[in-house]
Amino acid sequence: MNVNQIINMVMRLFVQKGVNWGINKGAAMVAKRNPASQTGKGGAGGASQSTQARDLAKRARQAAKITRRLGR
Repeated sequence: MNVNQIINMVMRLFVQKGVNWGINKGAAMVAKRNPASQTGKGGAGGASQSTQARDLAKRARQAAKITRRLGR
């Protein structure tokens, strides 16, 4: 292994951690939104929306993982 490969490996690790952190933060922010203030409904719809946000974040992580695999 040469120095360039080692640097690329370390940088890929940091970038991957940063992207995952950003996706998780964004999904958490979407999940925290109060749907009652936007739609006029009660707070009952919040649980399903946060579940959908988590599922969306999971799909985004999976898509990012597949994209990284294809890029190699």
